[in-house]
Amino acid sequence: MAQDYYALLGVSRDASAEELKKAYRKAARRLHPDVNDAPDAAEQFKEVSLAYEVLADPDKRAVYDRGGDPLSSGGMGGGFGQGGFNFDDIMDAFFGQGGASRGPKSRVQRGSDALLRVVVTLPEAAFGVTRELKVDTAIVCLLCNGSGASEGSEPVTCGTCHGHGEVQSVQRSLLGDIRTARPCPTCRGFGTIIPDPCSECGGDGRVRARRTISVNIPGGVDDGNRIQLAGEGEVGTGGGPAGDLYVEVRVQRHEVFTRQGDQLACQIAVPMTAAALGTRIEIPTLESERPDLGDVPATVPIDIPSGTQSGETVTVRDQGVQRLRGSGRGDLTVQVIVETPNDLDDRQRELLAELASLREEERPEPVVGHSHRHGVFGRIRDAFK
Repeated sequence: MAQDYYALLGVSRDASAEELKKAYRKAARRLHPDVNDAPDAAEQFKEVSLAYEVLADPDKRAVYDRGGDPLSSGGMGGGFGQGGFNFDDIMDAFFGQGGASRGPKSRVQRGSDALLRVVVTLPEAAFGVTRELKVDTAIVCLLCNGSGASEGSEPVTCGTCHGHGEVQSVQRSLLGDIRTARPCPTCRGFGTIIPDPCSECGGDGRVRARRTISVNIPGGVDDGNRIQLAGEGEVGTGGGPAGDLYVEVRVQRHEVFTRQGDQLACQIAVPMTAAALGTRIEIPTLESERPDLGDVPATVPIDIPSGTQSGETVTVRDQGVQRLRGSGRGDLTVQVIVETPNDLDDRQRELLAELASLREEERPEPVVGHSHRHGVFGRIRDAFK
């Protein structure tokens, strides 16, 4: 054997058919005379093509592996360019598909997906809401019912490609005639033309229109979540099936509550005396802003233990956001900020001075390194009004 076909293709002797094909495609792209102007490129291309012709044929490969000549007249016969080699492999190497005809494409195509954004309040996101939305999309043309042709008319076979949807050209090379195909410029690959297009859609089979759809936004949806509505997007050409509509939810910032997942948080300010003695207060619930939910509590009680320090938190179970997946609700975390009075009258100042004397706090020693964090949550200033 004058040539090592495996070495030419850069594969092992036990290479699979798929590995051989990948190796040949890579070599053909690199060595084809149309893209490689080296003096010996054509000869190298011929050699790798011959190697692939032999190794891609199981019978020829078996003869070659036994040391025989698979191209001899007494062996497998044929030889390069004499019927055993398929030029579709060359086309496959360059265009990803052989020289075989693909046929005309259908005028009926699936439509594109569409995206719409909707803004909701935090209570609406927490418990769900139904919205009526205006949508501008392509719909089926009612005049031609999606066909694209005027009444009494219909598509006719293209005279350029004769219904094939593509035209072929022949290019001569060192290896012989190579056929290539491209979409027909007259019918744009459809194989037919519409001589009398619909006056409403111009032959596209669809028109743009505004319509109203009802969107159910589930409780627990968060900012940036998308709701998929199958078949509510753009209708395809030729009256093809519609794509999907995606509704992206944007949640407005709330004045009191902040949200993290299914958890809610807020901040309340309490007087120094209430924090010292302990108290119970009522804060408004998130449901109080949704009268459409029916008879729901407008407030929820919060117990402030005596001795509560500024920055400490109280957790109220099941007062957070409804879980999007699963049942139940998250919790509500309330951060307490203790307020020091700054508008004392003489009697109040006298009483505080007496308290400081009883507690021996007239000249308190500072606690180095101790601080109170006030957090970043919204404040309910009217809790004690």
